[in-house]
Amino acid sequence: MQDTTQNSGALDWTQWLCPGPRRVFSADEMARAGQQPWPKFVDGYTYSNATVLVAVNYSSFERGFAIGICAVVLACVWLALWVARQLWLRPTRWLLSLASWGAALLLIALGVVARFVFHLDRSHLEAPLLIMVAVFVGTATAWWFLTLYRVQQIEARLRELADQEATLKLARRLATAQIQPHFLFNTLASLQHWVDTRDERAGPTLSSFTRYLRATLPMFERETLSLAEELQIVRSYLDIMQARLGARLRWEVQADPALDALALPPGALLTLVENAIAHGIEPALRGGRISISASQAAGVITLDVRDDGAGLCDEAADPADSGIGLANTRTRLQQQFGERARLSLTPQTPGCQARIEIQTA
Repeated sequence: MQDTTQNSGALDWTQWLCPGPRRVFSADEMARAGQQPWPKFVDGYTYSNATVLVAVNYSSFERGFAIGICAVVLACVWLALWVARQLWLRPTRWLLSLASWGAALLLIALGVVARFVFHLDRSHLEAPLLIMVAVFVGTATAWWFLTLYRVQQIEARLRELADQEATLKLARRLATAQIQPHFLFNTLASLQHWVDTRDERAGPTLSSFTRYLRATLPMFERETLSLAEELQIVRSYLDIMQARLGARLRWEVQADPALDALALPPGALLTLVENAIAHGIEPALRGGRISISASQAAGVITLDVRDDGAGLCDEAADPADSGIGLANTRTRLQQQFGERARLSLTPQTPGCQARIEIQTA
């Protein structure tokens, strides 16, 4: 199979008039990946080379026009650097070609002015024009390499950002997959036992378990869930645990309807509820109560999970439950909200409070 990319490049007649990269970046791509500052050392390097070039050839200039020629050369260097900055901000071959053709026309105009306005003969113009031609060739070549380098730099940055996003997406899915898998096995074991003993709890629990699975399966495919969807999962989970623990578990949910659309990492609130059950309610002989609330005040959204159980808040107490679950929740909150989100655990008397705080302003 022939390389169509190379063939199309050879047949692209526009490259003969407007050589340069074909890649054109959108405004969004430039905003994401094109924020690198202009390398200021280029200015000093360019001015120093231009000064040396003028100094070496100064003696060959016409005596009455030497200072003027030096001023014109330095002005052209300043203009060349200004164009280079524009190419840095918008590295397109059309802008590159416009700058190159413009520089060529400027060089011709300077020669015409010197020849017919100042009436300089060929012997007087030879050295200055040679310098100007050298400056033009060097400048056009530098512009070309700068544009190619800049395009490759932005493309590399875009690939890096895409790889980072893919890695974060995979990390979110892996973190979601680690949310209390043993709960499923325990619930299935309880259902099997109740079915075998014809316990009346089997039917309602199976219905709650089905709702729970329908709600949680999308967690592995989506990067965020709304607070309303998260609370639906939490309610189904608590219904199941209510069947298993009976009168030892009491719970309530109070959420501001205005926060229903709040996007959260899947399972963020569920993890806190599971932690409260595992470390607060189940270890307490008397059981306990879990209160879940979602509110907003003074630019901060607060999600609270409180229990009045055994009061065990040590994350390291059970690495399989608390350590991984809470660590993953913190990681996923940081990935989504950055420094605007915070997860904390606070001992209560009795019990424990888990709180997620998200700054909205």
